[in-house]
Amino acid sequence: MSPEPQTGSASRIAADLRAAIADGRFGPGAKLPTVRDLMEQYGVSRNTASKAVAQLSTEGLIRTRYGSGAYVREAHQVRRVGPHRYARSRWAVTTTEAHQDENDGGDTITRQGGQTQTVERVPADERVAAGLGVELGSEVVKRDRLMTSDGQPTHTMTSYYRPEDVEGTPIADPRPGIAGRGGGYTILTERGLEPRRMVEDLFARMPTVEEAARLKLPPGEPVVEVHRVALTAGGRVVEYAEGVHAASRFVWSFPYNIPD
Repeated sequence: MSPEPQTGSASRIAADLRAAIADGRFGPGAKLPTVRDLMEQYGVSRNTASKAVAQLSTEGLIRTRYGSGAYVREAHQVRRVGPHRYARSRWAVTTTEAHQDENDGGDTITRQGGQTQTVERVPADERVAAGLGVELGSEVVKRDRLMTSDGQPTHTMTSYYRPEDVEGTPIADPRPGIAGRGGGYTILTERGLEPRRMVEDLFARMPTVEEAARLKLPPGEPVVEVHRVALTAGGRVVEYAEGVHAASRFVWSFPYNIPD
C-alpha cells in the first residue's frame, strides 16, 4: 500500500477515535481499542493503526502505557485565574478554587493548595535583569516554587528580588509554604514596598523534558509561560517572576474596560 492511503487511513481512524472521545463513548481514563483491534476493524496494517494512536498521543488526548495500551487522558479541574488572585485580601490564602470545566457556570470546588520551594542567590541573567530593573550579573534572590492543588502539581513560579528588599525576611527563608503568615506581598508591604500594579505577559509553548516531569504532564500537553512584574504605586519593581502552567488546568480571565 502506498504512503498516501496509509496516512489517510491513519487520519480517518484518529478522527473516529477523537469523535468517540469528544462525545463520551470513551470517557476519561477509558482504554481505547488495541492496535490489533484497530487493524481488524479498519482492515489496515499495524503501522497505520499505530500512526492513528500516535496522532492522538501527540495531541495530548490519550496516554499510552507500555505493555498495557492507550487510555483517554483523565480530566483535570480547571482553575480560572485573573486579576482577583492578586487582591490584598487573598495574599495569605492557601486554598484554590477549581471548576469542573472552563465555564464559570460549572461547579466550583475549593481545594487545598501547597508549595515546595528553594531559595538561593544567583546572578541576574538578561531576562531577570531587564524584568527586575537591575544590572546584568548583579546578585538577586531567587525563590523557586512548585505549586500543588490537593497534592497534584499545577504550576511552577520562580520569583526574583533585590537582596536589600527581602534580606532577613521569610521571603528568603527556604522552608516550604508561603512566605510568612501573610505571604510575600504582605512582607513587601511591611517594608514600604506594597505591590499596587501587575504586568503579565503570557507565552504558549511545549514544555521541556524537565518541566513535563516536574508537572507530571501527559505527552502532547503544552504549557503557558507567564512573566510577571510587580510594581509599587510609584513604579518601582519589587518582584519579577516567571511561571510555567499546565495549559489544560488553567483559564486566564482578564475583565477590563475598553480603552478610548
